[in-house]
Amino acid sequence: MAAIGLNGVKVGTTSSQAYLEGKAVKETRALMAELCRHFYTLGWVTGTGGSISMKVHDDSIPRPQQLILMAPSGVQKERMEPEDMYVLSHSGSVLSAPSPKPWPHKPPKCSDCDPLFKKAYEMCDAAAVFHSHGIESCLVTMINPLSKEFRITHMEMIKGIKGHGYYDELVVPIIENTAYEYQLTESFAKAIEDYPKATAVLVRNHGVFVWGDSWISAKTQSECYHYLFDAALKLHQMGLDWSTPNHGPIQSARRGLSIAGESNVSVKARKSNGDSDPLPRCVVLDIEGTTTPISFVSEVLFPYARDNVGRHLSLTYDTPETKADIKLLRSQVYIYSSGSRLAQRLIFGKTNHGDLRKYLSGFFDTTVGNKRETRSYVEISESLGVEKPSDILFVTDVYQEATAATAAGLEVIISIRPGNGPLPDNHGFKTIKSFSEI
Repeated sequence: MAAIGLNGVKVGTTSSQAYLEGKAVKETRALMAELCRHFYTLGWVTGTGGSISMKVHDDSIPRPQQLILMAPSGVQKERMEPEDMYVLSHSGSVLSAPSPKPWPHKPPKCSDCDPLFKKAYEMCDAAAVFHSHGIESCLVTMINPLSKEFRITHMEMIKGIKGHGYYDELVVPIIENTAYEYQLTESFAKAIEDYPKATAVLVRNHGVFVWGDSWISAKTQSECYHYLFDAALKLHQMGLDWSTPNHGPIQSARRGLSIAGESNVSVKARKSNGDSDPLPRCVVLDIEGTTTPISFVSEVLFPYARDNVGRHLSLTYDTPETKADIKLLRSQVYIYSSGSRLAQRLIFGKTNHGDLRKYLSGFFDTTVGNKRETRSYVEISESLGVEKPSDILFVTDVYQEATAATAAGLEVIISIRPGNGPLPDNHGFKTIKSFSEI
């Protein structure tokens, strides 16, 4: 039975005075002060902005029950001392607060990021969470004010992000800024839920939150994210596209599964010379029944899954990546089946003719909306940045998708392939049996 101290707290628990003054807490306090000084030199926590939180690592205590340390709010992070940190219980109650300092210092206050840090701990089993106001993490959200995601691929530093390799596409959700950081909590939690593999959330015109299963992981990933944000900005300034494998000249497409054409500048210049404009500037392609036979799914993909998914699950069931995939599948059982962007990249990345992704500018899936709803194609048009929807040619095998795209102003062609469903009589659309007919 644990003894009860004068303060009414069980002696020997993480909330006891002896534990709060012990080696583990002291070392974490000192490490946080050191990291804040380092982050200040990187420009991540200048002007009292940004924040940092870490759990007190203790092998004898499960991570969900470990103490939480948080930096105070509104203070010069580069001048913080170990004793300036707040110590919280795993449930969030304050166990130790810093003493007030004389004028001109403000009275101590726990980080305004408190509820967001707690969400990362609760939903991601994080051990450390860093909030940066680094200028690159702010500016990268402004390149496309309508974008809800930052995407980049084929960059070496992607390998520093948990669960990613050089050839993978890194996706970071972007949430809208609010007047106060605590007001971000709901959208922050929703982003974590919608992107279970993410280890960061960008806040538009604000900064980024990054977490990891150790302070080293959080720090390493933070450095890689900032590098990638900076790389995207520099590539954008050079007119190069960071979101495509070959990082070629920026096209009008950003996320569409498309073969992009000329830039806005070149189109305007050509038109000013009186030249005609016979070709669409973007081509958006459906997959099943258009680029790929319908039979490919039933005759190739389904048998492969039946033969391999059981073995894969038995080998990886307890890994965080597989658990995240299973959680995502459970949350989508009610959504109609349509290939995710990851599935699209796999199909075009591993074909009989090699990796075809270098010919594509990006990918859409049902996150833009139902494929048979006009609003989905309006969203695609806006995200591609074309002057008018008719600058986009959409190729599909489904009549209902064709009519929805036409209603949004897109040019539409219907693909005829063996195994495709019948079309209504007098449907009114041009049809093709080969892309060479476009």
